[in-house]
Amino acid sequence: MKLAVVGGGSTYTPELIDGFARLRDELPLTEIALVDPDVHRLELIAGMARRMLAHAGHPAKVVATTSVADGVAGARTVLIQLRVGGQAARNVDETLPLECGCVGQETTGAGGLAKALRTVPVVLDIAEEVRRHAPGAWIVNFTNPVGIVTKALLDAGHRAIGLCNVAIGFQRRFAATLGVAPERISLGHVGLNHLTWERAVHLDGVDVLPRLLDDHAEEIAQDVGLTAGLLRRLGVVPSYYLRYFYEHDLVVEEQKAKPSRAAEVAAMETALLELYADPAVNTKPELLAKRGGAFYSEAAVALIASLLGDRGDTQVVNLRNEGTLPFLADDAVIEVPATITAAGARPLPVDPVEPLFAGLISHVTAYETLALDAALHGGRERVSDALLAHPLIGQASLSENLAQRLVEANRPHLPWATA
Repeated sequence: MKLAVVGGGSTYTPELIDGFARLRDELPLTEIALVDPDVHRLELIAGMARRMLAHAGHPAKVVATTSVADGVAGARTVLIQLRVGGQAARNVDETLPLECGCVGQETTGAGGLAKALRTVPVVLDIAEEVRRHAPGAWIVNFTNPVGIVTKALLDAGHRAIGLCNVAIGFQRRFAATLGVAPERISLGHVGLNHLTWERAVHLDGVDVLPRLLDDHAEEIAQDVGLTAGLLRRLGVVPSYYLRYFYEHDLVVEEQKAKPSRAAEVAAMETALLELYADPAVNTKPELLAKRGGAFYSEAAVALIASLLGDRGDTQVVNLRNEGTLPFLADDAVIEVPATITAAGARPLPVDPVEPLFAGLISHVTAYETLALDAALHGGRERVSDALLAHPLIGQASLSENLAQRLVEANRPHLPWATA
């Protein structure tokens, strides 16, 4: 069974390889194709992947190529995990909005829009190669902003599912707190990618979220960057990304006072690439845990194994709304638990969403619709409209200023802006 990883030169890739090696019974791969335009990084990562698999006794061969067509040809699944513009573009995403008094984050707010503008056309081009050279293959999208990119793929008729590690991260954290195996925990996870709340935590079918908030609110609050009092009052656990909405001004001040996350990650990547170049290194470095993406490999393996093995189990993914949240259009992309079979993902029923959460979900969904329109069709006015619709921006003069500056900063990656 062949699997292709587009963006295989990412420093994340050894996390994936580690999961493929450890969970080989769930996903019996014979070939892993790593696809990336950066030849130097690609060769380093491919060498590291080969050593890791050999060390684990895994028989899969690793093929490295700069050709998307060659890499995806014959693959059963194609995982997309790319970053257009690299950490340099991310640094602009995180610092330019701060100059305008807005949160600087690579998937949320103005930075997230800039990333979508650069990313959507590239991913759609890759998906067309998949359609031509691996018809019937599933596309598993881990590329941010996951919700917007996944909607672009689905709207274009591709067999695609979006994946994020937030839900599996909560599952593992709650299981560790309760001292139980992760598979005994399921989540009442609802919202959009990077805009979700855990409204229930089921242990063997019994909701223990009230107990978790009674006994562990302080440590959970520290994990998500909010206060224990807020979590207890709301009766939910918001994802860390809700901090950008619930404490926007405080976050802006914190971000202004320290280097960007992009700068931190760039330094980590330099160190990781040095480790990957060492022929004596054949296991996942500890430093990789600080890079982000915890449990990414487990989530990817579980999803791919269920798609190819028709398991019919429940996983949290990004997929069409299809009436699940009645206040959104059917073709909106949401992040909720779903049944995974060979036919794809089917969202499970969701209890009515409280107005406090539904209002923000609706607001951000409207922004994502406009963001996708801007990414597909270009134009500074479309970019400005998307920013105007975003709840963290929403002012005409600010939106116009940010749009002009974002377009200028990203001009090398926006064909419509250079015409």
